[in-house]
Amino acid sequence: MPVVSEWAMDWTRLLVLDLSPGEPYAHACGESEWIVLPLAGGCEVRCAEPFPSPPLPETGGSAPRPPSRGSAPDPAGAPPPDPRASNAGEAGVDPGVFNTGVAARAPSAVEPGRAPRASERAERHAHVPADVGGNPAPPAFEERGPGRRPGSGPQVFRLRGRRGVFDGPTDFAYLPRDGHAEIASREGGRFALVGARCEQSLPARYGPAAEVPVELRGAGHCSRQVNNFAAAGVFDCDRLIAVEVLTPGGNWSSYPPHKHDEHHPGVESRLEEIYYYEIAPHADTPGLGYQRVSPSPAGKTDILTEVRTGDAVLIPDGWHGPSIAAPGHDMYYLNVMAGPGATREWLIRDHPDHGWIRSTWTGRDTDPRLPFHRAEDPA
Repeated sequence: MPVVSEWAMDWTRLLVLDLSPGEPYAHACGESEWIVLPLAGGCEVRCAEPFPSPPLPETGGSAPRPPSRGSAPDPAGAPPPDPRASNAGEAGVDPGVFNTGVAARAPSAVEPGRAPRASERAERHAHVPADVGGNPAPPAFEERGPGRRPGSGPQVFRLRGRRGVFDGPTDFAYLPRDGHAEIASREGGRFALVGARCEQSLPARYGPAAEVPVELRGAGHCSRQVNNFAAAGVFDCDRLIAVEVLTPGGNWSSYPPHKHDEHHPGVESRLEEIYYYEIAPHADTPGLGYQRVSPSPAGKTDILTEVRTGDAVLIPDGWHGPSIAAPGHDMYYLNVMAGPGATREWLIRDHPDHGWIRSTWTGRDTDPRLPFHRAEDPA
């Protein structure tokens, strides 16, 4: 079965596919928008989008939107009840760390905030709503290569991909709400589908790797690289915000601790978040890292856990950070964010006890190990 793991909260979704050579995966977008993101390898994405497709917004995906269907506007930014989240807790999710053992199933009784033992890993998965994956795509597709003007008809996107997550940004494909897709890889590979529950159906389209902004944040041992492939204002989506963060071994990222769990116009967005990790090994030694989430005034999430390749941490609320890469083991994590706000934007508040660290970065050099390059790029 190609789906090795899947997670969902009220707004965010994440699937990880492990495709054998030539193996197809049929995906129904349902009430969510999705991005197909190669983690290792390339693939072909055949997408039949709903008809007709509206034009893209001119605001970088940050235009105000009507309230969610079936709900009245909430000035506090609270999401409408999600009848599909049958395993939801007080915040719509059981926060904690989940490992990508096998295809998703109901979570086992493991308390939030600690890494699962080996015997538990095959059972630790979040509830997945009915709109995630599963239905076959329509059979008729029109050939449209990368970079062609998106239209309302079926399209084919050929993603070059990459050898691994530390080999630079990758190209990707956007799939609209209510669309259907088929994903296949001639050589096989690993692919993430990042999604968000949404209202608007935007056109399916191709995202070139060369157009992904690469940002270096922090300094010294707080240096990290951010691949802003679907950041707000960079790539048009309805609600989805997604970026990749790469942290050299021995460094801290997602620091100072910050939060985005309350709606304060112009100051803070209300966004839930999924972290998905891959940690570089050293020779035959698997990599590891650590993740901290501490309670905020808006929630109770309290996590300090070891993370390894294939793990995910679900963060409905709380101060998150640091993400700690063990010395000798570079850390990658994929951030998937979405929320109920009328504007698609990423506004954060630093923890008042730790925000001062930013002032120490002025005039200091970024870690010379950054940026991570593609294998074929000159150093």
